Amino acid sequence: MSKFVSEVFFLRSCNMANAESSKDSPSGMVRKDDRKLPSNPEEVEDLRRSSSANPLIVFTFNELKTITDNFRQDHMLGGGGFGSVFKGFIAEDLKKGLRPIPVAVKVHDGDNSFQGHREWLAEVVFLGQLSHPNLVKLIGYCCEDEHRVLVYEYMARGSVENNLFSRVLLPLSWSTRMKITFGAAKGLAFLHEAEKPVIYRDFKTSNILLDLDYNAKLSDFGLAKDGPVGDKSHVSTRIMGTYGYAAPEYIMTGHLTPRSDVYSFGVVLLELLTGRKSLDKSRPAREQNLTDWAVPLLREKKKLLSIVDPRLEGEYPVKGVHKAAMLAYHCLNRNPKARPLMRDIVDSLEPLQDHLEQTPPNEKPTLTVICENPDGGIQRKDTLLT
Repeated sequence: MSKFVSEVFFLRSCNMANAESSKDSPSGMVRKDDRKLPSNPEEVEDLRRSSSANPLIVFTFNELKTITDNFRQDHMLGGGGFGSVFKGFIAEDLKKGLRPIPVAVKVHDGDNSFQGHREWLAEVVFLGQLSHPNLVKLIGYCCEDEHRVLVYEYMARGSVENNLFSRVLLPLSWSTRMKITFGAAKGLAFLHEAEKPVIYRDFKTSNILLDLDYNAKLSDFGLAKDGPVGDKSHVSTRIMGTYGYAAPEYIMTGHLTPRSDVYSFGVVLLELLTGRKSLDKSRPAREQNLTDWAVPLLREKKKLLSIVDPRLEGEYPVKGVHKAAMLAYHCLNRNPKARPLMRDIVDSLEPLQDHLEQTPPNEKPTLTVICENPDGGIQRKDTLLT
């Protein structure tokens, strides 16, 4: 990634509250920072082409109106602090007579132009560089006047959050939950092992999208951060993300590492295991924080099954539940250096998929954890997932 692009992401990590309070300030500092961000179509395209490996379509805003039927309300898929997401259709190749394909059109809120532009630009650059089956595909973007829009592949089943906690959809089966976990883990592992490592920083059920076959893909790279390289152990940033998923050491120190994502992964795995939200104020006080309540029970085989999602109605392999629980337990270790790497998590999840559910008697699944010795050395530990 170029020095200029790195500077853009440094700006992205600034305190959100400070950005909000200063965006209308007449001070020279704000104007200077504003000039660092490419803010017209030509500058954005120059930046994207200098760092992008993926072909992207540059849409006009009028084209997006056509694609979404003028952003009709009944085309809205959802929304958040960034703005709204609409379903639309584009013609992949009309000359070949192919039918229009569905897309998701994410419109950033124009009222939050300074902060919103930085988040929008972060997604353009990251998803312009990265390509993987478990990352949502960015098809194109629009940078026209005050409009900042992203066009993604359409994910038919929406977010894991909506599927897992829905009161109207059928409960996700155990095999589907493990499939989702496996796909999301592969997406994170890819980011952590990229040529220039990326820390996702906002791993949660609402940011994992599902296609028609329940394949999981990571979305929303607005908070993504370049990871440490060389002999650096971490990057220091302003604390941003979602409470309930963020690693405790990151909240305390602002030190961000790939194992911060591993902790968040552990929280999501725990949500899939229990069917409970990471934070739920409607529950009794001692059960409102999922990790505080569940982690002490993960290693107790006699109590573990009592916290499994009751909507599964016992339709799960008991050994598989024990192994998933132990994996979550290791991911949620308070000591980040004792957490496994994402590549080892992927390896540990492979036997929990349908086609490898039955582990051969002579082949017991293990979880590899890289620990730091008191003398500063590195030790590799293989722990049986029993």
